Amino acid sequence: MELAFIPSPSRGVLYLGPVPLRGYAFCIIIGVFVAVWLGNRRWIARGGRPGTVADIAVWAVPFGLIGGRLYHVITDYQLYFSEGRDWVDAFKIWEGGLGIWGAIAFGALGAWIGARRRGIPMPAYADAVAPGIALAQAIGRWGNWFNQELYGKATDLPWAVEITSTADGRVPGTYHPTFLYESLWCIGVAALVIWADRRFRLGHGRAFALYVAAYCAGRFWIEYMRVDDAHHILGLRLNNWTALFVFLLAVVYMVLSARSRPGREAVVEPGADPSDGADGSDDSEGSAGDDAKADADTDGEDAGSGATEDDAKSPDEADGDADDARDVKDGADSAKKG
Repeated sequence: MELAFIPSPSRGVLYLGPVPLRGYAFCIIIGVFVAVWLGNRRWIARGGRPGTVADIAVWAVPFGLIGGRLYHVITDYQLYFSEGRDWVDAFKIWEGGLGIWGAIAFGALGAWIGARRRGIPMPAYADAVAPGIALAQAIGRWGNWFNQELYGKATDLPWAVEITSTADGRVPGTYHPTFLYESLWCIGVAALVIWADRRFRLGHGRAFALYVAAYCAGRFWIEYMRVDDAHHILGLRLNNWTALFVFLLAVVYMVLSARSRPGREAVVEPGADPSDGADGSDDSEGSAGDDAKADADTDGEDAGSGATEDDAKSPDEADGDADDARDVKDGADSAKKG
């Protein structure tokens, strides 16, 4: 009986004439666009200007790619600098190999530079883009599927991924699709951050810290399932220790930040209208306030005009009243004389 499984693509690159179209690169590009799109919507909802997220992303994305590649090359140096390997391959980012820890760290540095140039508080920007980053990771993980890499232990589950490549010591078979597990987990993380941000109005970097903590919790158990070569410390993979350490840092930050700076930033971008934030609620409230004020002004005008009509007389009416008074006086004088 043939087992059900997720088939892997026969190759991870298509050629449009002489131009290679790599699945791994496409997943990263699509993920970046989704992150910028969602981050822009959230930034505007908080009172920022349209386009600011994309402007800062011009700094963050290149830094993130460089940092992600550096982390991968440093932690898996044997793939590029051991005997029989070509060190030039360390620059072939399109063939796979990005460490999320380096990508987030260097990406944050690039974002900080871009935010500082515009006078924008970095924690507010990080909160806005946090769920978008999680979705970008969810999409980017499918690049590992195209490259037939980063799978888990052998399994015969119906959702196992079939590995057909024999490159770099791979053994064809069906394995746990850890790329799929992490992709689904990241989607859940994005949903969690969006919900918690709306429910508790997270600010000052706490939405981003929640994303980091939630991602690390999932990465810990997913990393434990992987069978690709990795450095081990006390029986755990290096990335397990990294996930645990970063998780603790994120939780500590959330607790300390909530105590020292409760609430959310009132202004996130200089020169922007802060009343445009709060997921659009401020707009409706502002409109209602303007309508109420207009109604009050109208009522006041009506009341004033009513009082003027009742109490004031026109010039013609005033002259008529004066004539009537003279007639009454003349009649009284005639009667007196007679």
